[in-house]
Amino acid sequence: MRKQLFDVLGAALMVLALMIPVSGRSQESSLAATPPMGWNSWNRFACKVSDTVVRAAADAIVSSGMKSAGYVYVNVDDCWQGKRDAQGMIQGNEKFPDMKGLGDYIHSKGLKFGIYSSPGPKTCAGFEGSYKHEQQDAQQYAAWGVDYLKYDWCSAGQVYKPEEMQDVYKKMHEALVSTGRPIVFSLCQYGLRRVWEWGPSVGANLWRTTGDVWANYDRIYSIAHAEDGIEPYAGPGHWNDPDMLEVGNGRMSHDENVSHMSMWCMLSAPLLAGNDLANMMPETLAILTNPEVIAVDQDPKGVQAHWAWQVGPYEPWAKPLADGSTAVLLINRGEDTEPITVQFKDVGVSGTKSVRDLWAHKDLGQFTDSFKADVRAHGVVMVKLH
Repeated sequence: MRKQLFDVLGAALMVLALMIPVSGRSQESSLAATPPMGWNSWNRFACKVSDTVVRAAADAIVSSGMKSAGYVYVNVDDCWQGKRDAQGMIQGNEKFPDMKGLGDYIHSKGLKFGIYSSPGPKTCAGFEGSYKHEQQDAQQYAAWGVDYLKYDWCSAGQVYKPEEMQDVYKKMHEALVSTGRPIVFSLCQYGLRRVWEWGPSVGANLWRTTGDVWANYDRIYSIAHAEDGIEPYAGPGHWNDPDMLEVGNGRMSHDENVSHMSMWCMLSAPLLAGNDLANMMPETLAILTNPEVIAVDQDPKGVQAHWAWQVGPYEPWAKPLADGSTAVLLINRGEDTEPITVQFKDVGVSGTKSVRDLWAHKDLGQFTDSFKADVRAHGVVMVKLH
């Protein structure tokens, strides 16, 4: 019944999307057709970011194999902004002396260049925002070769009323479109005013659904759980964004990092690594580049996973895939290894299915009507039923 409801809601939303004027849709039908993948500077470097740090990240994406795995965006978050020139055009600060040169370097690696701003007078870190300079900033970004803009509400609340939010974001989208350069438009306003309901109408390709993530298992799970119920709003070109990845940051265990990556991939979330790519451990790289798990995130059908059920700390999620198979994630938030059984009828399938473990890269055999696995504490088992 729940699956049928999601299908009906999804169909209704697609009809509404087709009714939106062309100027309010994504800049290109192919822009963010699958969830964007790349790296963002904030989680690891915050305001310690610099031209040198960003170039090193670009180098590491290529040399580590992350580019081959699908990571292409190199996104400079807050703290890059300097002053405006006499004509009002934004410039980089002393740590970013040549933004055009940085963009050219990133592009020379076969990667894409992302940047950050706010519709308010100041960014979250107190740097120059885009308030009353939207058209100029869009033109500058295009001149620098920017491919992705993260637009963070921050101080906008000081100059705009909450009900003006949609118009504020639409204004920047139209400015970006006017440049003629395809630029992914990422809204960062923490899920305010049910953004998933109107994000596509203001040209957004993705929108934050919650507050910030940090490298803590309980926080990561709570962010993921907040996506429950907004599945119908995600799809090709427009994605619910539970924030960036913390894999490789903090003191999370291996199982917790695997859980984090698995949940994000099941949610069709943007995969923006937030660790120090130039100095990451091999196990971190292995988690970030697992091809079978990434394929679930990047599945062209673009369906976000839904909860089958939840009993205490145990729960399965299900995600139908374009090839007719179904990805299933068994989650154990408890403190001991426990068996979790999922009935096929609870995840929308029936009969006998071949089961493949996507982290072990192993076929487990055929199962009829149900599947059971031992799941470690704070761990997951992620399988594909086909």
